[in-house]
Amino acid sequence: MSGTGTTFETDVPARLDHLPFARFHWLVVAALGITWILDGLEVTLVGSLAPAIASPQALGLSSREVGLTGSAYILGAVIGAVVFGRLTDRWGRRRLFTITVGVYMAATIATGFSWDFWSFMLFRFLTGAGIGGEYGAVNSAIQELIPARRRGYTDLAINGSFWLGAALGALGSLVVLDPALVPQAWGWRLAFVIGGLLAAIVIYVRRYIPESPRWLITHGRPEEAEAIVREIECRVAAVRAIPPVEQPHRRLRFVRRERTSWTEVALTLTRRHPRRTALGLILMATQAFCYNAIFFTYALMLTQFYGVAPASIGWFMLPFALGNFLGPLLLGRLFDSFGRKAMICATYGIAGALLCLTGGLFAEGMLTAVSQTAAWTVIFFFASAAASAAYLTVGELFPLEVRAISISLFYAFGTLLGGVAGPTVFGALIDTGERSQILVGYLLGGGLMLLAAVAAAVLGVRAERRPLEEVAPPLSLAPD
Repeated sequence: MSGTGTTFETDVPARLDHLPFARFHWLVVAALGITWILDGLEVTLVGSLAPAIASPQALGLSSREVGLTGSAYILGAVIGAVVFGRLTDRWGRRRLFTITVGVYMAATIATGFSWDFWSFMLFRFLTGAGIGGEYGAVNSAIQELIPARRRGYTDLAINGSFWLGAALGALGSLVVLDPALVPQAWGWRLAFVIGGLLAAIVIYVRRYIPESPRWLITHGRPEEAEAIVREIECRVAAVRAIPPVEQPHRRLRFVRRERTSWTEVALTLTRRHPRRTALGLILMATQAFCYNAIFFTYALMLTQFYGVAPASIGWFMLPFALGNFLGPLLLGRLFDSFGRKAMICATYGIAGALLCLTGGLFAEGMLTAVSQTAAWTVIFFFASAAASAAYLTVGELFPLEVRAISISLFYAFGTLLGGVAGPTVFGALIDTGERSQILVGYLLGGGLMLLAAVAAAVLGVRAERRPLEEVAPPLSLAPD
């Protein structure tokens, strides 16, 4: 049938969830998950290179200006998330995750040619816009293509791959900041140019990722969705046996409808799912403040309070990145077994408590550069899993028609509440040179994480191993 208001039936969602995890799914993980590797590379480059960029031989930035450029990156990500997230729901996942990585590539290369504070901040803003646009498109595609029983672990592991990029950025900084290998005035510039060129590989690999069949269904294109699922089933069956169907796949009936308006987006978030909306905002805002406040200024902490040479920052970044990567990787399976609610409470709560404790030890002068890094590594082992779970939560708790814009809006609002302020606040606190002032920042970040743990206990939803259409029925699903 055709035309708005007519209905059709499909078993496409059930067939996608029935598939065994195979080579096709690994391709999805690699091609889309690389977004977080690039993001980690970006953030770490700025963190590790901050002292070099701030030096008089480079752009001559103050600690406050370094913090402001971090905030500019995040602000760009916020705006990019909303603009590109809306287009992702309207134009499709596949088209947008190609456009956004292209924006990232151009802006990152341009960053390497910055000539002063304002140009550097502008290019960081545009780079953030590209990465921000990726969040809605990539998270939506991942959740809609991965079988329900593996959705939690896969999503957490992919989000945790941010820290593979962080490790690459740390290792790269050791090379580009070595004056024996690269002239000091050009090392940091070369790092950004190389990072941008890597995005060209991403664009090439993503040609092999199809459009989300679930998105096609909710846009009244079941024939295209059926063709893509058949192709995916053939690709999977070529390498792994698809389990026999014990009973017919569940068929869902959908209504062909016009595009979703902003009014309908607002009503879905505020009237249809107000508790889920509150939970998403709290989880996103608290992890954003905690992460961005510390991560964008960690190099300044090491250089100003522990006397670490700028060229050695990368060595301290490696164990920190390892802990962040291992958190989602090792804890991720528990989100599919013990469940979302229990694990979100645990990871947020433990990270918050440890952050407050570390702030107290720092204020008393009881930490060295090594022990400070060790403390950060343990804290963010849990905080990394918590932050990844926040993206998982806002992605799977809302209807498919508004999934990308929901992810983008929660990222945007959460980041504006916690992320933009974090680097600026911590940069200003570090400039005071007073440990007691920095303790305030630690206690604030830790207290917010503890608040999120309580919110998850009260508002959390048991979404583990359940089909997306069951967790959050699509707006286009026809009534029984």
